[in-house]
Amino acid sequence: MSQTVLLEIGLEEMPAKYVRSSSIQLKEKMAAFLEANRIGFDAIEMYATPRRLAVIASGVSDKQADLAEVIKGPAKKIALQADGTWSKAALGFVRGQGLTPEDIFFDELNGVEYVFVKKETNGKASSEVLKELNTVVESLTFPVSMHWGNHHFKYIRPIHWIVALADAEIIPFQVLDVVSGRTTRGHRFLGEDVTLAHAGEYVEKLAEQHVIADQDKRKNMIRAQFQQIEAENGWIIPNDESLLEEVTSLVEYPTAFFGEYDSKYLTLPADVLITSMKDHQRYFEVKDKSGKLLPYFISVRNGNGIFIDNVKKGNEKVLTARLEDGLFFFNEDQRITIAQSVEKLKKVTFHSKIGSIHDKMDNTAKIAAHLADLLDLEEDDKTQLLRAASIYKFDLVTNMVSEFTELQGIMGEVYALQQGETAAVATAIREHYLPVSSEGELPETQIGAVLAMADKLDSIISFFLQGMVPTGSNDPYALRRQMIGVIQIIEKYQWSFSLEELLSALLTEVFAIEDAESFDKTMNELAVFANGRIQQKLQTYGIRYDIVEAVLQSGEKDVNTLFANAKVLQAHSEEESFKTIMEALARVVNISGNPDESIPVQKDLLETASEKNLYVQINHLDLALSHGDPEADYTALAAIAPYIEAYFDENMVMVEDIAIRSNRLNTLGNLTLSIMQFADVRKLILK
Repeated sequence: MSQTVLLEIGLEEMPAKYVRSSSIQLKEKMAAFLEANRIGFDAIEMYATPRRLAVIASGVSDKQADLAEVIKGPAKKIALQADGTWSKAALGFVRGQGLTPEDIFFDELNGVEYVFVKKETNGKASSEVLKELNTVVESLTFPVSMHWGNHHFKYIRPIHWIVALADAEIIPFQVLDVVSGRTTRGHRFLGEDVTLAHAGEYVEKLAEQHVIADQDKRKNMIRAQFQQIEAENGWIIPNDESLLEEVTSLVEYPTAFFGEYDSKYLTLPADVLITSMKDHQRYFEVKDKSGKLLPYFISVRNGNGIFIDNVKKGNEKVLTARLEDGLFFFNEDQRITIAQSVEKLKKVTFHSKIGSIHDKMDNTAKIAAHLADLLDLEEDDKTQLLRAASIYKFDLVTNMVSEFTELQGIMGEVYALQQGETAAVATAIREHYLPVSSEGELPETQIGAVLAMADKLDSIISFFLQGMVPTGSNDPYALRRQMIGVIQIIEKYQWSFSLEELLSALLTEVFAIEDAESFDKTMNELAVFANGRIQQKLQTYGIRYDIVEAVLQSGEKDVNTLFANAKVLQAHSEEESFKTIMEALARVVNISGNPDESIPVQKDLLETASEKNLYVQINHLDLALSHGDPEADYTALAAIAPYIEAYFDENMVMVEDIAIRSNRLNTLGNLTLSIMQFADVRKLILK
């Protein structure tokens, strides 16, 4: 027979951004618990609201599966004494398994006979095993957690109740002082406690108490309510999945409504209005069908429609107060010039060990100028870039950004345009913060991309020079994210240069590091750090770990070529010929060592046909690899593999004749240089 198992963890309100991830984790932990304990099940459904995490497992077996296993003991020569009786080792082994010597049999393993026993364990009733569900509750981990009461145990929020049922029976266990039972809680204001008669009625009984336990169902309810508001008013509510997910995780019973604000606030930049609504109040903006912002907002109440007008008025008052502040700050900022703001930045500290934000802008401008030359920007673009670099942080001292920090860059663009800066400069000011996350939006303009890269490189190098290198999970200045941003920008624009050489040049030319020891230490740390981020980025493409290692250990330093080489190797790795090709190439690299440069080969010392053929093919390969097409490079390397095999079949490299031996090593060394430029094939795991 099968049963339905319910586990609900009742909590104080959780941070909205962790509700879904915690729910998924509970589902995974529940599945792992059942599987580890040999309890079969059909499916697990997850449920979550701000005050609860729950799973319902259906088709749960009422008994563990029986376990039959063969267990290896000591070697036969240890198990049997000279007189043929069992040794203490053998007797202790079977006793430890709950068996007798009569259960022993011998079998051979790797040429040695060992003692074996077959042990059969009858499965327990699931009701006994499920009493350990407290381990599932206690095993959850969270990005943020807290203590409460006198407990040392930490959790995302204090646990107030636990429901654990197998069909109609309570599964008894305890977490801290909370004992499992059958009583759950309805909506904080609209519902009551509910005593469940059966695990299967969980969702229905909670719905009667104004709790929609299914997160996706709540989200779809909100979507439907939005569509109704749009249809009734002829409005457009722009889709924002991130905000919708957050709002869904803030409520247990959603009711959407709209409010209104004075149209005078529409004189504010749209970003100010939208930020005031979204980031501070979790409201959705409203537009007409042409895309113009309208003086309305959409909110979602945690409850039903009773007294919704009062709720609407309260929300309108709160938003109006924020918009009034915004309008005041915006008008005040009109009195300050960009030059005055830039001057103020001399007194604003970026970091006590590094200097002011004004100092940072000076450094960034030098890096930007270096990048402009490296990337061969047109003169007008370079002029626009350097202008942007000289002012790009000015909005940090404006009233608006002081009040709404999330508008940094955005207000810089608005104010720059107001004060006569070009669109290119203004856009670069906004884009220099991008990307703000590992998968975030990237700059759309080349000037913005170069400025963003220069700003990030300045931060990374400045902190490294002060010894503030990220370690483990410690990265208070988000330097990993900034280096990932640099790499993503290089990839987006397909810029071709060595990142390592760029970092070296900046240390010398911009940061003026003259001490050799300090230079070498910082350069090594930066190179390792950059490679770590390249590795991280490659793994997001599903590239095998060994392939990532192979390309990172190659002689190639151009980021985009590294990515392309890795993708080509990944694409060919499932082919039957891949193993043969890579083994041939690896044999060359292994025998030749790591040559630093090409060495001339004496043609008159080439003795065999296969030796001469390989020499010719190496010359052809050098030409084939020069065009920089990774797919063609792989094809060229694959084409030389048969010549390598023929070479090793016919020739011994380490012959007694020193001249011939050296000539053959030089031949293979030159081939190694070409192979290693593509990948260190020795790192590949070949099956």
